[in-house]
This record gives sequence, C-alpha cells and structure tokens, in this order.
Amino acid sequence: MKLDLRPLLAGERLLEFDYELPLVCDPEDTSSFLYGVSFPSPMKVSGEITNTAGYMRMTLSMSVDYQAECARCLAPVCGCFTLDLEKTVATRDVLGDIDEDRLDDYAIIEDGFLDMDEPLREQIEMEFPVRFLCKEDCKGLCQRCGKDLNHGPCGCDKKEVDPRLEPLRALLERMKEEESSDN
Repeated sequence: MKLDLRPLLAGERLLEFDYELPLVCDPEDTSSFLYGVSFPSPMKVSGEITNTAGYMRMTLSMSVDYQAECARCLAPVCGCFTLDLEKTVATRDVLGDIDEDRLDDYAIIEDGFLDMDEPLREQIEMEFPVRFLCKEDCKGLCQRCGKDLNHGPCGCDKKEVDPRLEPLRALLERMKEEESSDN
C-alpha cells in the first residue's frame, strides 16, 4: 500500500491508516527466513503519522496469524505474531547524505507517497522468531526410533552412545585411570 502523504507535506497534522497486507511466502523455500511458516490470513496493519511543525513520526502496530512446526517434536504450532514500530518519516532530500546504516531508522517519502508493504515485509523477516516450540518443556523426538517423548518414554536402549562421541568417552576413561593411579 502506498500512503498519500501530500496532505501532511502541505501542513495537515494527522494521517491515520488501517489495512491488510497479504504475506505470500513459500513455506518450502529453504533460503527464506520464514522457512516452514505459513500465514493463513493477511497481516493487519494500523497506525498513524503525525506532523508536528514539519517533523513527522509514524507509529504502527502489525499482527499476523501463523502456522509452523515445533522445532523439537514437529507438532503443529499456531499463534499470532505482533510488532509495534516507530519511525521518523522524511523525504529523501531532507535526509541528504545520511549513512546507509541509519536509513533503516527512517520511512522515506518518494514523490509524496510512502510505500509501506516492502519495508513491513522486511521488518517481519527480521523480527519473526526463528523456531517455535509447542510448549516450553517439549521433550522432542527419540533420536533412535522417532517416538514423540511428550507422550511417554519410547523403550529404546538408552545406553548406546553416539559413535561420534566415542573418542571423548575413551579420553574420559583414560583420565579416570590416570587419576586413580596417581592416588
């Protein structure tokens, strides 16, 4: 959505907005920060831009329902992600030669309009959680048989050690032997 800020640039004091932004992402795209996440409904965005003697400030709230899998047991996880955001709004010529690193602090007006969609999508990608848990104490899946340990023990022999850790086990045994022979 492009907001028409020409009235604010002409001296009006307040512009309120409220709209929905569809989040279209491929949950199978492993290169995306949102890999494995789907959004069953559009993101809701609402806020306002206030103009105080030429200084414009935008405050907004966004929320979106999501569906993902638990990082430990692969159970479905549903929730609502919310984010509040504040930025200074300015035209490109007012910002001048500002450092590229500081441009993220601003919402930039181009030809009297403020493009909201792409910056909000980028903000979601930066702030969205990387993994989800079905519950804080999720026990996950058994590494041997794959049983969901939240539903009880699996019955696998727990004595078997990961072969990659065998050199560490042998080192610990040697250290214990040396310690006991020194005493």
